[in-house]
Amino acid sequence: YVAAVYEHESILSPTPAALVERRSALELMGRNLDIYEQQVVAAARQGAQIIVFPEDGIHGFNFTRSSIYPYLDFIPRSHSGKWNPCREPYLFNDTEVVQRLSCMALKNKIFLVANLGTKQPCERSDPQCPSDGRYQFNTNVAFATDGTLLASYRKHNLYFEYAFDTPPEPDYASFDTPFAGKFGMFTCFDILFFEPAVNLIKQYNLKQIVYPTAWMNQLPLLSAVEFQQAFATAFNVNILAANIHHPTLGMTGSGIYTPVKSFIYHNMESYGGKLIVAEIPVITADYRTNLEKTPGRVSEKGKGQSPPSFYAEMMYDNFTFVPVWGEEGELQVCANSLCCYLNYRRAVLTDELYALGVFDGLHTVHGTYYVQACALVKCGGLSFSTCGQEVTGATALIDFQLWGNMSTSYIFPLLLTSGITLDFADHMGWKNNHYFLSKNRTSSGLLTAALYGRWYEKD
Repeated sequence: YVAAVYEHESILSPTPAALVERRSALELMGRNLDIYEQQVVAAARQGAQIIVFPEDGIHGFNFTRSSIYPYLDFIPRSHSGKWNPCREPYLFNDTEVVQRLSCMALKNKIFLVANLGTKQPCERSDPQCPSDGRYQFNTNVAFATDGTLLASYRKHNLYFEYAFDTPPEPDYASFDTPFAGKFGMFTCFDILFFEPAVNLIKQYNLKQIVYPTAWMNQLPLLSAVEFQQAFATAFNVNILAANIHHPTLGMTGSGIYTPVKSFIYHNMESYGGKLIVAEIPVITADYRTNLEKTPGRVSEKGKGQSPPSFYAEMMYDNFTFVPVWGEEGELQVCANSLCCYLNYRRAVLTDELYALGVFDGLHTVHGTYYVQACALVKCGGLSFSTCGQEVTGATALIDFQLWGNMSTSYIFPLLLTSGITLDFADHMGWKNNHYFLSKNRTSSGLLTAALYGRWYEKD
């Protein structure tokens, strides 16, 4: 099927904390919706059957709970497929944004997914009802080609979003399409947690995901395109990921991903939005078998001396590293119950320092979640203290086999190359209770090759 995602540079309120009238909130959102409208037309012209827009694209961010209020639409809780906002605008008040989105889908005969802020009054008798008597949600909506509102999803894992509430129960949102079956949806930070993202995919055996996000890139392990691709690979799903475009905030990185191929956009240099349109196969059955060819030799440990280990901070976590010296070698580094192993060979010895790092513990900055990671990274300079820094360029071409005795089955294989481009492993999968990732010669200089494990039970 043909899918489209739009990386949108939102027109932002210069004073998001100021209280404004609904009229001026609608005026600002209207300017973003005008851009959406042009992109829907462009995508439909290129044959797209579905288009996805980013998180916060319509209203922006940095609001307070009260200042976002005029920007919020109303959506009835149980609407699935029963309400067409474009054709029945009179049914509810404060639905101007939803109406416009519904009409774009209808006019262009396209499935449309977007993110907006919504409100829902609640009763004092509801113990979770906020003191102002209303819920405010960060919400995704999906419309059919006739403008019907098919599904809505309220973001569960908020990322310092003080204007919004966490829904009382996780939403498991999905909708049907004639061209690719069921699509599931969740938002941004949700991708790192079991609820509702992983649970949704497992319970409903979903193979297509729509994913609005407003993601701040964090190298070396959590760049948007890097993690989006790893998620598609780990769960054997297609992901249509739309990010916001604000390079000054480190926000870029959208794409259309299959487990074995991707069409991405990552641009920290220029401004303006970007439409990506690509044709991808519908995933029906698991075609994992092609990933789980058994890896090459599992070498015996203990040949020669391992170089000295050292500690350095990476992604706010204290990693234990060993330097990757010389043209080839075999390394091991352990922390807690996790041991990581690396066999490597460099085509040409460059003056770049690489290190193999391990972390097995609770990550506590910008969210709390348990991580088990084995990571081969390029360091920022030639001293050990630079390992773990954000690096975007590299020249070393390395053949490697990386493996670890991971305690969780949720492993996200990361493979990032120079200029924030993606590469694909030759082999990956489980063997003898170890998870493997191997690659002969990356397509360009290696930035990161990692096994990023999420041990959800220990969150």
